[in-house]
Amino acid sequence: MFFFLAPIILGAQELKSPDKELKLNFSLKEGKPQYELSFKGETVIEPSLLGFELKGFSLKEGFEIDSFQNTSRDTIWNPVWGEESEIRNSYNELLVKLIQTESNKKINLRFRLFNDGLGFRYEFPIQQNLKHFVVENELTEFNLTGDHKAFWIPADYDSNEYSYTTSKLSEVDAWKDPTISFGTNEVNRPDQYAVKTPLMLKTDENIYLNIHEAALVDYPVMELHLDKNGFQLESKLAPDVLGNKAYLRTPFRTPWRTIIVSDKAEDILASKLILNLNEPSKIEDESWIKPMKYMGVWWEMQIGKSTWNYTDDLDKKTEDGKLIPNNKHAANTNNVKRYIDFASKNGIEGLLVEGWNIGWEEWLSGQEENFDFVTPYPDFDLQEITAYASQKNVKMIMHNETGASASNYDRKMDTAYAIMNKFEYPAVKTGYVGSVIPRGEHHDGQWMVQHFLRSIKKAADHKVMINIHEAVRPTGLHRTWPNFVSSESARGNEWNAFSTGSAPEHETILPFTRMIGGPMDYTPGIFKLKNYAPGDPDRQMHSTLAKQLALYITIYSPIQMAADLPENYENHMDAFQFIKDVAVDWDHTYILEAEPGDYVSIARKAKGKDEWYVGAITDENERSARIAFDFLPEKKKFVATIYEDGTDANWKNNPESYNIRKVIVDSKSTLKQKLAPGGGVAISIKEATKDEIKSHKRI
Repeated sequence: MFFFLAPIILGAQELKSPDKELKLNFSLKEGKPQYELSFKGETVIEPSLLGFELKGFSLKEGFEIDSFQNTSRDTIWNPVWGEESEIRNSYNELLVKLIQTESNKKINLRFRLFNDGLGFRYEFPIQQNLKHFVVENELTEFNLTGDHKAFWIPADYDSNEYSYTTSKLSEVDAWKDPTISFGTNEVNRPDQYAVKTPLMLKTDENIYLNIHEAALVDYPVMELHLDKNGFQLESKLAPDVLGNKAYLRTPFRTPWRTIIVSDKAEDILASKLILNLNEPSKIEDESWIKPMKYMGVWWEMQIGKSTWNYTDDLDKKTEDGKLIPNNKHAANTNNVKRYIDFASKNGIEGLLVEGWNIGWEEWLSGQEENFDFVTPYPDFDLQEITAYASQKNVKMIMHNETGASASNYDRKMDTAYAIMNKFEYPAVKTGYVGSVIPRGEHHDGQWMVQHFLRSIKKAADHKVMINIHEAVRPTGLHRTWPNFVSSESARGNEWNAFSTGSAPEHETILPFTRMIGGPMDYTPGIFKLKNYAPGDPDRQMHSTLAKQLALYITIYSPIQMAADLPENYENHMDAFQFIKDVAVDWDHTYILEAEPGDYVSIARKAKGKDEWYVGAITDENERSARIAFDFLPEKKKFVATIYEDGTDANWKNNPESYNIRKVIVDSKSTLKQKLAPGGGVAISIKEATKDEIKSHKRI
């Protein structure tokens, strides 16, 4: 690492990436800070202004450069779990120290340029005339070069669970999209021309851009407002009940604003820029953090077969004062044991049980005290179930639905985690469905960002892994807090249970958008793809069975769910073998083919094993995937078990048609694999025995 200081400079400062392909220019335009970014000599971000509107004063103009500092870094670090067992962190950095001449207020801008993109943030140093301040608006701009193709969802401050729209930037209009529902409250509509990040873009020159943020801590989520006249994107922060965006004190550092850039779609998926911009792990003993697969007493409630709540009416009781059960409550002791038996028999490490604790009858009533997180329903014997699971070598996963009453959860978090420790639960899934309490706060606001991090830290204190649903979309914090193993924060597989579902292209967009910041608990592995919802015989998945297997590779999470019912798996145990075999932690990841909205093909090497797994998926179109096995070691033969769409498979008419075959492959092999409409392929690869080499065809 090196650096140098310079005297006051009025001209532009230039920074190049280590491979010289990306170039950043920083300058002051009439005292206003701005940056520009180019890739391979072509501008990708035109001059864009930086600054803030703070309560009582502005930090957007009247600046001079006080000094600047250049540094470089090139290191290797090892994540606790992930898609790679080691990650290179190589960048060149420019730190620009600015001073506002009239007010004497100081603000620093730190730019880090990697081979795959740019990260920059604002830093407020300690200073006498700026101690505590309120952010009214952040004025960061991303001025684009044209009317790019965009993959977007609206900037709703309380939900990420929308279908993606693919359109030109000039066509962005959240209000007119038929896939988006705002209910009856027009006041809560998202900004008509504002979108969520990560925002995936493709230029007419086939340059791919991804705009997001990293290390979101103590600050609201950044949305992007679009000015269509100049294709200018400007940061738009989630407000609190008073309309303010953030309450800060110096010293303070904002999250990083990130722009991943490449002329290959595959490079966007391979980028580790977001992770590299987060701080190293703050957990000293990480030995208890163990990736795992799990099942859940969950899908049967989603499809309407059973319920989370124990009774249908809290006011109706027996003469001795006991609640009258509805006889459809899923989280009862005998039913849970049935899931434990199946998980144990098939080597699935964990079991999540939702609806085990009192409060579900009123969980969306708007009451602040909606759950206590420790009291089971009468038909759920916590001690008996825990003992039974232990005998069967299955680890129980806790579920804490808060009903978005975050203030209630804050007060009861210690008690909730204490019971997890008492019964040796290694992980918890939390949920935040509903309007946030404290009332007037938003899921994407500063208060809730702080709350989510409090829950992650509390889980770490108790050595519990945490998987958060209805949270802000991730920004790489799992590097700093590796017990934060997954989150939902997007439209997951569950939407196929209670709505019109998600289009087949949905899973080909998620890796380029939601998953840029971290793993997703998508809940794959549904095998009964039609006629699974008792109250809606027309309900069906927009996927083939083979695609459901492929999702274990293409949508990464270190805690992966086998989401369907045991009886549905028992009808397809040959296909369930892939779920039993597939790893959840990896040494290496290889992005084979990718195009947002069309197809994704990924191969991964299991951590510490000579096993590889491949997943390839397509949108609504039939496709031929090209899978090259050059990631395999040379001079060895491997048996590839291929779980493929049947010849007559189609997501709409025949989704459960599949075929399983075995072939011999080596590092020189290439497979041209047919993917059915809405389909996919999953492949497990292990070193071949002599008998397997003799008995199976070689490709």
